Amino acid sequence: MANKVLLCVQFFLCASICLAKASTLFQDAAAVISFNNTSESLQVIYNASVLVTGDTIAAIIPVSEHVQLPVNTTVIPAEGKIITPGFVDTHRHAWQTAFKTLGSNTSLAEYFVRYGEFSPAKKIFTPEDVYIGQLTGLYESLNSGVTSILDHAHHTWSSETALAGLQATVDSGARTWWCYAFHNLSDVTLVSNYSRENQIAYFLHIAQHGPWRKSNTVSLGIAYDNFAIEDAAEIEQITSLAMSQNVSAFTMHYLGGPWSYANSPQLVDQYNFLNTSIPIVFSHASYLTVEDAELLRSTNQYISITGESERHYGHGDARSQYIMDQSSLGIDTHFTYSADIVGQARMWLQEVWLRLYAQVLDHWDIPPNNPMSVEQAFLLATRAGGLALRRPDIGVLVEGAKADIVVFDGTSPNMLGWDDPVAAVILHSNPGNVEHVLVNGEFRKRDFKLVVPGNLAQIQQRFLASAKRIKEIWKQMPSPVLEGSFPYTPGVNYSEAVTADVVRGWENGYLSS
Repeated sequence: MANKVLLCVQFFLCASICLAKASTLFQDAAAVISFNNTSESLQVIYNASVLVTGDTIAAIIPVSEHVQLPVNTTVIPAEGKIITPGFVDTHRHAWQTAFKTLGSNTSLAEYFVRYGEFSPAKKIFTPEDVYIGQLTGLYESLNSGVTSILDHAHHTWSSETALAGLQATVDSGARTWWCYAFHNLSDVTLVSNYSRENQIAYFLHIAQHGPWRKSNTVSLGIAYDNFAIEDAAEIEQITSLAMSQNVSAFTMHYLGGPWSYANSPQLVDQYNFLNTSIPIVFSHASYLTVEDAELLRSTNQYISITGESERHYGHGDARSQYIMDQSSLGIDTHFTYSADIVGQARMWLQEVWLRLYAQVLDHWDIPPNNPMSVEQAFLLATRAGGLALRRPDIGVLVEGAKADIVVFDGTSPNMLGWDDPVAAVILHSNPGNVEHVLVNGEFRKRDFKLVVPGNLAQIQQRFLASAKRIKEIWKQMPSPVLEGSFPYTPGVNYSEAVTADVVRGWENGYLSS
């Protein structure tokens, strides 16, 4: 009884203090996937309502509780629904949307020269192309329930393309850490050489005056991949800049091995930069070592596992399952597959099962247990991403957290009959089941439709016009010749992979005798 009285008092205080803040009640949901801070585990609350006031989750109310709601409360029926926290993507290049389906069969070697930051895109993409691709890519995330994205924004080939991508990020309404990429753009074929000095000057400009400053969902960060190839003075220039501007995140690719992006925790630690207040995310973390893992744990920094990307391109790490306590999930190049983090969690869960089962089966023993739970996959897709960004108020659905919420239609044909809501979401849902999405308390998807400023159809037509022009150029572009030495890593050569064919009698494209 005392708890009921206290809850009523809290609601009355909220109503009196937040008169100007509208509230939304998702009433009588079948299940709310919350979080228990004491046990650090998921807590499923069946038959409950979720109250959002302003940008905050104000309360989770069991159906047995009867409380006085704040004024200005909109009630949305939620019978049969599963309510979850928003999903978190800790590695993305959102500007690449126009390439969708062009890279379906691409390799990472081809990606570097045909689709990446140093590809012809830097000369062909206009600011409009960057803007509309970035905006459409982030809308794809919101549509699937991804509310937070760490964007490795390497469309920063000029001040104009940088601003276009940042403005699109702000306009999307997604909670985004937009990480301005510093890179070597000394290509003499560029119309104007966007030198390191120019990049730093413009970064400082947008740090003070950029459109993100008027946004309550976009934060400014830095992306930098050159710890292994630039000299100490240039590296310290970037790390000092990050510290002086107190950026919200710092991210880099870490591939290692035969690849050229060997930005390891050990290397970063040599510059006294790893153990800082800035969250650092190492994307992929291929060829992670034990020493790297120890550093991640001691400095509380994270990696981003991009399960589909790492299988598509072949740069995954067979040891990532051992560092999942310092891991989150990411998408990477969404033009080659979906931007759905639930799908990534499902794929990674199955991958871990396969790897850890194999350790027993390879010794001709039988594993009696399941090596990873669905609940752990859910946490990777939600809370772990929040912790990677040092934001314990996202990726969890608890009172006082940010109101980043996803509502799944649990009565959909593919989810109907569920008993465990966590398993229903991770193993059975798809983006078509996402009915509502809120970011910071505001609808970004409602009743299965995106909520965008302006006319969505016109935005889509702008994107289609941009993508058509770009696709026509890329289709006419000769495929790169990838033979001899790999240009990014001394002593490494190209070597053809064995190819598969489902047509009987054909091997590597030739009819066998």
